[in-house]
Amino acid sequence: MKKIRVVLADDHTIVRNGIRSILEEFEEIEIAGEASNGAEAVEKVKSLSPDILMVDIAMPLLNGIQVTQEISQLGLSTRCLILSMHNNEDYIMKSIEAGAGGYLLKDTTREEMLHALLTVNQGEKYFSQSVSNIIVNAYLHKVKQPDNVKDKRTKPSKKEKVVLKYIVDGLNSREIAEKLNLSVRTVDNHRASMMRRLGVKNAVELVRVAMEQKLI
Repeated sequence: MKKIRVVLADDHTIVRNGIRSILEEFEEIEIAGEASNGAEAVEKVKSLSPDILMVDIAMPLLNGIQVTQEISQLGLSTRCLILSMHNNEDYIMKSIEAGAGGYLLKDTTREEMLHALLTVNQGEKYFSQSVSNIIVNAYLHKVKQPDNVKDKRTKPSKKEKVVLKYIVDGLNSREIAEKLNLSVRTVDNHRASMMRRLGVKNAVELVRVAMEQKLI
């Protein structure tokens, strides 16, 4: 039986070691390599051509969503399975838009982890139950929402406007978090929320749209 070759990408060594120890128990899985940041993950995929990249979202240099998007844009055959602690609609929807084959939460069982890998390797999608619920609710909310409400939602909230102004000024998430006394995760959530609602894929496009639409 041909084993599923997996590259693990997480910036925490102890997490990678834990996942590796779990997956090495399964005869169906072979750990082809590891990466500690997003840029390294992309390079590992290019050089090793694994079947699946199991990637965390919050990583240095490139986050998991950016890694997934780059692999998709390069047309590589490797499928990306997000493994994250973030049960967050913005992250989940952005991961799907980037081309992720699945989204698994880190509190998953070893059996579900194997099932997810087997499913994604077959070219199908796999999402944890709670993640699936979020996807369905987000879709239903979007379908039911009147057009005039959708238009209003593109406008940033007061807090988002402050964050957006600093993004336009060229500050990164950590610098913005320090200025506003927020966590980096909160700033990233604001950024992801604005990008999703405005239909942009990166900070450069976010700044361009913000200037064009005079959102700040």
